[in-house]
Parts: sequence; C-alpha cells; structure tokens
Amino acid sequence: MTATRLSVFPLAGALLFPRMHLPLHIFEPRYRAMISDALARDRRIGMIQPRDAGDPPTLFDIGCVGRIAEVEALPDGRYDIVLEGLARFTVLRELDVTTPFRQVEAELEDTGTGEVLAMAERASLEMESRRFADGLGYAVDWEAVTRLDDESLVNGIAQIAPFDVASKQALLEADGLSARSELIVQLMQFFGRHGEEGGATLQ
Repeated sequence: MTATRLSVFPLAGALLFPRMHLPLHIFEPRYRAMISDALARDRRIGMIQPRDAGDPPTLFDIGCVGRIAEVEALPDGRYDIVLEGLARFTVLRELDVTTPFRQVEAELEDTGTGEVLAMAERASLEMESRRFADGLGYAVDWEAVTRLDDESLVNGIAQIAPFDVASKQALLEADGLSARSELIVQLMQFFGRHGEEGGATLQ
C-alpha cells in the first residue's frame, strides 16, 4: 500500500469503485475549487461517504480515489466531470489545511488482477438483480448485462443500487468480488422484501 495526500469529496450515496465511472455535477464553490486544484495537479480526488450530518461531517474510513477522465468547464464556473475509479483508500488522518475543501493522508490499496465469480454466484446475482429491478419497475437491458465481465457487473450494481448509506459503504468495504456479490444479493432480498411491505426505505 502507498500513503498519499488526497483532496476528498464527501457525498452520501455516491460510490466509486476501481475501473468504474461516476459522472458528477460540481456546483458548490469549495468543490469547484477542489476540481480546479486537481486539474492543475494530478487530476485525482477521493470520493468518500460522510458518516453523519455534522458540519463538517465525520467521514467513513474507506473511500475510492478517482481520476478526472472527462471534464466540461461551464461558463458560470460549475463543472461536469466523469471520474474513473483507480483504487480504494483508507483514511489515516485528516490534514489541517487552509483550502476550502478537506484533505486527508490516505493509504491506497494495491489494485489486483480482475477477479471472477463462480458460475453459481454469477447466476444468483443475475437472477436476484432481475427480481429486484422488476419489483421496482426498472427497465434494464438484460442482454447487455449478460455480456458484462464479473467485475463490471458486481461493481456496477454496487455503485448504482438504491441502498442506504450504510449498505453502500458495506459494499465498498467488502473484500473481494465474491463477498461483494453475496452482499448485493442479501441487500436486494432485504430491501426488495421490506420495500414491498413499506418497512425499509431505498434512497
């Protein structure tokens, strides 16, 4: 693992995974300053979820660093960007800075080779995803889904699934594709069932 200095963007419900892409619209002045700074340096920012609604909020320990792969600077100073996930990181400590955006010292995880699921795991994930999407009335191109490699499928679902903040964080922190896939299935079963009963809320 490698320790590095990262500017962080705390955003509840917004997850980024290695090799995935996340579009963002940047409008707050402090985060516009963060994007300008990143573009002038190494184009990297850390996406991380806040634990609470404090000011400033406490941060979770694990996030994902992304590289600004696409950027459109709008005339009024806002940005439309697309982040490309590079690696998960663990916050070692928050830095005392004068910038309007927060910075941390973080340890970057080594990115391993692409993992694969067992056939039964893949089948279970696809089946539960269909059931979950149908229950929520989502229109999905399942033919395109079946062509995704395992990593893109698992991390893509984890990134966009409408779960709560704690569940999304658990997916990010899950070690290995198999564990993350299993957790997705469990969450879909839980939220799908309780969503029908009106007992649990989706984001």
